[in-house]
Amino acid sequence: MASHIVGYPRMGPKRELKFALESFWDGKSSAEDLKKVAADLRSSIWKQMADAGTKYIPSNTFSYYDQVLDTTAMLGAVPPRYGWNGGEIGFDTYFSMARGNASVPAMEMTKWFDTNYHFIVPELGPEVKFAYSYHKAVNEYKEAKALGVDTVPVLVGPVSYLLLSKPAKGVEKSFSLLSLLGKILPIYKEVVCELKAAGASWIQFDEPTLVKDLDAHQLQAFTQAYSELESSLSGLNVIIETYFADVPAEAFETLTALKGVTGFGFDLVRGTKTLDLIRGGFPSGKYLFAGLVDGRNIWANDLDASLITLHALEGVVGKDKLVVSTSCSLLHTAVDLVNETKLDNELKSWLAFAAQKVVEVNALAKALAGHKDEAFFSTNAAAQASRKSSPRVTNEAVQKAAAALKGSDHRRATNVSARLDAQQKKLNLPILPTTTIGSFPQTIELRRVRREYKAKKISEGDYVKAIKEEINKVVKLQEELDIDVLVHGEPERNDMVEYFGEQLSGFAFTVNGWVQSYGSRCVKPPIIYGDVSRPKPMTVFWSTMAQSMTARPMKGMLTGPVTILNWSFVRNDQPRLPWPLRTKLRILKKLASMLFQIDEAALREGLPLRKSEEAFYLDWAVHSFRITNCGVEDTTQIHTHMCYSNFNDIIHSIIDMDADVITIENSRSDEKLLSVFREGVKYGAGIGPGVYDIHSPRIPSTEEIADRINKMLAVLETNILWVNPDCGLKTRKYAEVNPALKNMVAAAKLLRTQLASTK
Repeated sequence: MASHIVGYPRMGPKRELKFALESFWDGKSSAEDLKKVAADLRSSIWKQMADAGTKYIPSNTFSYYDQVLDTTAMLGAVPPRYGWNGGEIGFDTYFSMARGNASVPAMEMTKWFDTNYHFIVPELGPEVKFAYSYHKAVNEYKEAKALGVDTVPVLVGPVSYLLLSKPAKGVEKSFSLLSLLGKILPIYKEVVCELKAAGASWIQFDEPTLVKDLDAHQLQAFTQAYSELESSLSGLNVIIETYFADVPAEAFETLTALKGVTGFGFDLVRGTKTLDLIRGGFPSGKYLFAGLVDGRNIWANDLDASLITLHALEGVVGKDKLVVSTSCSLLHTAVDLVNETKLDNELKSWLAFAAQKVVEVNALAKALAGHKDEAFFSTNAAAQASRKSSPRVTNEAVQKAAAALKGSDHRRATNVSARLDAQQKKLNLPILPTTTIGSFPQTIELRRVRREYKAKKISEGDYVKAIKEEINKVVKLQEELDIDVLVHGEPERNDMVEYFGEQLSGFAFTVNGWVQSYGSRCVKPPIIYGDVSRPKPMTVFWSTMAQSMTARPMKGMLTGPVTILNWSFVRNDQPRLPWPLRTKLRILKKLASMLFQIDEAALREGLPLRKSEEAFYLDWAVHSFRITNCGVEDTTQIHTHMCYSNFNDIIHSIIDMDADVITIENSRSDEKLLSVFREGVKYGAGIGPGVYDIHSPRIPSTEEIADRINKMLAVLETNILWVNPDCGLKTRKYAEVNPALKNMVAAAKLLRTQLASTK
């Protein structure tokens, strides 16, 4: 019985790749230094999987930024603005597409399906001249082979690549991206040919878009693509991998009929309904890669339950055609539980990070082959029982409070127009008010202070003094820049979800449980293991302090319930509960501040991949947000923030959140958000579509920002428009932030003057 891993985390157990990337970007190390770190990480990963007994080990899942950008480079689909003139794509062009440069902005970045991982969106059109320009897949296969590890090279499938792309600027929105299939398949054939020549016997195409709602034309593209690739793939074993949800019946039928394909991979954790399709008609003689070990969460697999499922599948596909697999790439989970020194033994026994999941996959494969490790299975069963019966998991008071929330829609009593009038009388803001999203740069010194306080190397008094000084510095800077509504900069927070989670019961925190979000950006999701409650006030102290430093309005900063849940490793045994966030805001009502920002950055991210499931999720998410603030006074202005997703399709749900002001990503996606207002959607609350991209080091000019604001004014009323960056500033340096904000304020003032002169 064989085992398979869909993909593996890239950053390394201690974020080695993150630090290597940032050192290279800062000019402190060379390209060769970066490549050496990457090669060492790949070697370690391959060896680890091989030592565990994994038969199908992936290669080309490592990336310096993301796998879709790697595919764009492979196809030579570089937008003309980057000045690439052909040849092998190097770091300069590659990272310019990802991050922008001094002259041109980066390509759009958006969420990878319903995860917190991001990818760079390809920009395509009829004029793109595709050419094989990035030989990474072949080079990494050869690299692994030289180390004695025969791997399965992984490519983003040609149809999913096109379906995840967008028409380039200047190309009609109606342009059919699938019309480019015939132009990119020759490059895929070249890659396949080189892999065969290098000795590859298996190849994996990731086609995750098969789990979405696809029409007949889109499904036909899969048939066309793999029929055309069939002769090139001859002599290779081919896996088509899907993940993140059930495969619809029509897509399952199309997928399992593809020519030249050896096996099919399914997510059987989030796609349990696919089991029925497999039982109802799996093609004879094909391999089933059964994704039963969860690649998106950190809970230990219930090995006994998985083994029962595997035995049932064995009767459908045959013993020699069943492969135990992860549900998706392990990219979405933390790296190794061994590095966690502060989790208690009971909680640790309930968990499995990527390294442990590799062991689980192989333990299941061996058990299926008749070599069951009884001790390992017995320990796992004891941990499963411990988790179900542990008193730390259940809090009766929380369950009663959650039940009491039913029966109300939790709307504020007054409509948003009347609230905005009442708020303006108190705030007296100018038209086009300026603000930022919350965080300011996290300096090395600031990180040192937080680290030393957590390690108890400095006293609480010294810590409070240092954070107070940082808040004061941020407040004074905003006043000097003449920003209208201030933030305190969040110096006490390394991560907004982790910060709030640390002050709630039912959460646990890792030391090295880092997960890649994009590029070098990593997050450390909290683990929600039990019912959540708030034992003490959380933000009152810092918010009060910040407001005392200025006469200008100061936003109190909170993280919304949906975002906390979507950005945590959540329990897989209960529904989600928004109650603690409502309690938190009731306390903050007592503060002097008249504005609160409840970030729901991840609300769109959690949207189900199937249309039939969207309404239920959106109703729940919007209601959860309203619960947090339904009791505040009309004069208390509630802001929310969302970032880096496609919001046009949920705009009516965003309106239904009933926030007073929403700040939302806009600039990196070529003002795509504005199109929904051009199409007639009326938005009556305050709105701040981002005027510049904070995920790029590039500093926009005053004129560029003013041009963006003018585009917004063409579709939005002057009295509701806010001016702000796309997102928080903590990943940037002050040398970038200061001039960018200075230009942003100057652009707002320029437009105010122009608007006043036209009255």
